[in-house]
Amino acid sequence: MKRIHFTAEDLARTRLATTLGAAAETFDGVRLLRQRGLGPAFRPWQASVRGRLGGRAKPLSALLPAQGPVIDMVSLAGDAPSIEEAVDHFLGAPRDLMRIELENIDFHPSHRSWAQSLMDGDREARLEVAAALRHCHRVGLAPFAGRVHSHLVAKRSAYMHTLAETGVEGLLARLCTPLTRWRPPVLEVRHARDADVHLGGRGLVITPTFFSSPQVELLQSPLEPDRAPVLAVPAVTGADVGTPLWDIGESTDRSLGDLLGRTRAAALEAVADGCNTTQLSRRLGISAAAASHHAGVLREAKLITTRREGKAVLHALTPLGTALLEATGRIG
Repeated sequence: MKRIHFTAEDLARTRLATTLGAAAETFDGVRLLRQRGLGPAFRPWQASVRGRLGGRAKPLSALLPAQGPVIDMVSLAGDAPSIEEAVDHFLGAPRDLMRIELENIDFHPSHRSWAQSLMDGDREARLEVAAALRHCHRVGLAPFAGRVHSHLVAKRSAYMHTLAETGVEGLLARLCTPLTRWRPPVLEVRHARDADVHLGGRGLVITPTFFSSPQVELLQSPLEPDRAPVLAVPAVTGADVGTPLWDIGESTDRSLGDLLGRTRAAALEAVADGCNTTQLSRRLGISAAAASHHAGVLREAKLITTRREGKAVLHALTPLGTALLEATGRIG
């Protein structure tokens, strides 16, 4: 059990975030694929992705021990929604932080030499992890970015509604039972390791996570002790079984990907509720330049329209784009 101790100042400084970031979700997704007995909510995704990551995912798999602690990818790669920003953050992470994150990992004997090189600051080893992050994100997350983003936004909106109606303590009381229990002024989190965490006025950041394990995690950067810890709460639960989380595995889904390409199909879906280029890049986990390029191709194909509003460039579906998504079951 972990016990998180709040002061009045901590309650006042508790806030919500939408995502742990592209790197952490990618890393957790690879970890989920390695698990046996994956819950029914993730089985369609697992069936679609498993076998497609190949050997290029090996550096991430090497960072996942069979048991014991795993690295905190948020600490190493930040919480940027763009995988390119996250990779840049990872490549620039301090060597001391890398060593702290890796030194207690129970690596497989075949990976220990490589892991030691990573701890020692070997640039090539870091580039291997960066390439694996990009590849696994492109295969495992980018095709479903719109759905993942929508689910996380909906979960955060539910948290915000509870916060507005009942205050911070009401949110903590309803957060993720039975995994958590609010016993003022302590939030008890079910965990394999026993610990007391005193926030000491830093507050807490609460964020839903999509590909996390079914365990609530408290994440803290060892080199930033004054920064508010992050409470990562699973956003996909048993209640989501049977809901349209994926819409994958059907021929119509494949046909849209075959027609447009997976990322561009995801971009078309992400534009369905309207967005600007920055929002599109965040939903897809790609750079703003790449998002602008995909939007341009979709605009040339008469699937979306673009208009300028102030400094922002806003995208919306055309009737043709809407009809294509409806025909493939992406929107109803």
